[in-house]
Amino acid sequence: MLVQAAGLALLAALSPTALLVAAVYLGSARPRLTATFYLIGAVAISLVTGVVILVVLRAAHLNASHDHTPRYGLRLGLGILLLLAAIVVARRKPKPPDPAKPASGIVNKMVANPGPLSAFAVGLLIFAPGVTFLAALQVIATSDASDFLTAVAIIIVVVINVLLVWLPIVLHIIFPDRTTRYLTAFNGWLRAHGQAILVVVLIVVGLIMVGNGIYGLTVIK
Repeated sequence: MLVQAAGLALLAALSPTALLVAAVYLGSARPRLTATFYLIGAVAISLVTGVVILVVLRAAHLNASHDHTPRYGLRLGLGILLLLAAIVVARRKPKPPDPAKPASGIVNKMVANPGPLSAFAVGLLIFAPGVTFLAALQVIATSDASDFLTAVAIIIVVVINVLLVWLPIVLHIIFPDRTTRYLTAFNGWLRAHGQAILVVVLIVVGLIMVGNGIYGLTVIK
């Protein structure tokens, strides 16, 4: 359970936007303070999502070992949804990359004026639950693990989910100038390939969930 959930969380963490915003904050006037509030917002929304998913799925008894059909049906449905999302994203015409703009719309406006409170809000918005992260959480919520192991698993998944926020902060503390320089140089590449990365992640996670769902519904008795 933990290995599968952690693997899905790692795929969910591969967010070009999350890293681009971290790069902008670490290059601002108050880099570590602003980036830390960004991290707090990301962790907060991820934890809240984890608790809500756990409560809802456990209340629906999808973790019951004697009735696996709803559990694997949910995984199959999530997998199909992810594959459909991959098709939609792949068909979308990307805008010309602009390294100076890590995001669009309201997020872009908030990131343009870095500050602790706005960074916290951006963390909430960017890490609002996506289907890939939900897939990782449902693996935990639908398992019959003990309460302690479930809590540990959710914490681990949340830490992995915000990997591209806390890792740049740690690197910035150790190698401030080098980290800022490399992140800035990396912005252009991420903007140019962000759509392709997202499509690959959606396809990989979708195939994993569909395969697991079909296996559970047809093989496991």
